[in-house]
Amino acid sequence: MSLVKKFATVGGATLGSRLFGFIRETFMAAALGTGPVADAFNTAFRLPNTFRRLFAEGAFNSAFVPLFAKEIEAHGMDGARRFSEEVFGVLFTVLLLLTIAMELAMPFIVGKLIAPGFADDPAKFASTVTFATIMFPYLACMSLAAMMAGMLNSLHRYFAAAIAPVFLNFILIGVLAYAWYSGQDAIAVGYALSWGVLAAGMVQLAIVWVAVRNAGIRIGFRRPRLTANVKRLLVLALPAAITGGITQINLLINTNIASAKEGAVSSLVYADRIYQLPLGVVGIAVATVLLPELARALRGGNLNEATNLQNRSVEFTLFLTLPAAAALLVISEPIVRLLFERGQFSPESTVVVGHILAIYGLGLPAFVLIKAFIPGFFAREDTRTPMIFAGISVAVNVSLALTLFPSLAASGIATAEVVAGWVNALLLFATLVWRGHWGRDIPLLTRIPRLVIAAAVMAAVLYFAVDWLASPLSSAAPLATRAITLCGLIAAAMVIYFAVAFGIGGASLAMIRRSVRRGASAPSVEPSASDGAGGR
Repeated sequence: MSLVKKFATVGGATLGSRLFGFIRETFMAAALGTGPVADAFNTAFRLPNTFRRLFAEGAFNSAFVPLFAKEIEAHGMDGARRFSEEVFGVLFTVLLLLTIAMELAMPFIVGKLIAPGFADDPAKFASTVTFATIMFPYLACMSLAAMMAGMLNSLHRYFAAAIAPVFLNFILIGVLAYAWYSGQDAIAVGYALSWGVLAAGMVQLAIVWVAVRNAGIRIGFRRPRLTANVKRLLVLALPAAITGGITQINLLINTNIASAKEGAVSSLVYADRIYQLPLGVVGIAVATVLLPELARALRGGNLNEATNLQNRSVEFTLFLTLPAAAALLVISEPIVRLLFERGQFSPESTVVVGHILAIYGLGLPAFVLIKAFIPGFFAREDTRTPMIFAGISVAVNVSLALTLFPSLAASGIATAEVVAGWVNALLLFATLVWRGHWGRDIPLLTRIPRLVIAAAVMAAVLYFAVDWLASPLSSAAPLATRAITLCGLIAAAMVIYFAVAFGIGGASLAMIRRSVRRGASAPSVEPSASDGAGGR
């Protein structure tokens, strides 16, 4: 299976999850708007979600995968199973103790660390503590699920791990639909959503557990012991968890800052949901597939293949991400108005969230490139360098957020995130080049500015089109009219982007055909002469 087809497998499953996520957020916006219960739920959910990204996805998708792959090569499936059981025993025990400690300390954590701004509103504070207490065991379920997802990715079985998250959206959509049908008040909806998150964690764990068993690995529980393999995993996992969860660290800090202003937390969450669509479909798909493929190429000494994988991944991400970033920058308000503006979500909320989303559009390429650059470090078992850069990025984010929030509110926090993302991406890229881990690829370097030009042309057309179509895109227009107009506008923008990109040599059909046909074992970078000609 080619690299692009693997990206499509993971990206397609992620796309399904993100689309259902849109439906979920649409229902939630109608039910809760940006009011106090929405702030309480979103803040409470961010706590286990942040820990999941830090200690589950970040650690295991970067530290566990290469070690698990080594065990398969060195000792076969039996050795991989023993290693998995050793890790499972330690992970389960740590998660159990962490969950108990966090549940007992939840009032302190919410009041002092997560949302100190809620202390002035006793009802919101109490709701946040209760929701977080109900949802926190979700962390344990998802951490164990992330471990099993890492196993599946190492075995080149990507679909189950990618599709499992959609069940969170299925369950929460069902909860919101029932709440709307039965006429529940906001606080009852908050409680129902919290229990729904916990149920979704259990369902997702069951899905990947069954997939791992079907892959031929049955994991039993072993008494937790710090074996040599587990120690090596912990050494790699700690910095990897920090690095892989840098976005979540920034979001957690930003939640703390945003809690000082009513509606700021929810506004950031709604904008985040939209820009997570291209980030998830492209960025996460690339990161998920690229890490095991790079690790395999480097273990086999195929440096040319490793270089080719990195370059083609960046080419693929920019080809799809630049137009998405341009669209978010120009038509953010019509997008937010169509998706969320109904019920408790007011036109004023649309303006605020739309502005935040436009800012996120400027940072989207950086966030996706980080996903493509980091496997170049993790595949070489270097988790320390990205951790240092992550720390620098956090420092930039915090200092800017604290500086900008008093004057720009939630938009200032979004700006800080974007600047921090670009700092992180540039540091990662510069280091790869400096170490000689990034092969010089003339066709790639010539295509990137052409893709930027194509995205800029598309953005200019959208800018004038939005003004011309102001009436059918406005709040006064019927929902169907807004939907048809916006979908037609996006379709026309895609045609313009692809026409310009192919016309000026930013992409070529020959290049795409070679990418789709080329299997994972392609040994070398395509020759510059022929590829360059094809690109032109």
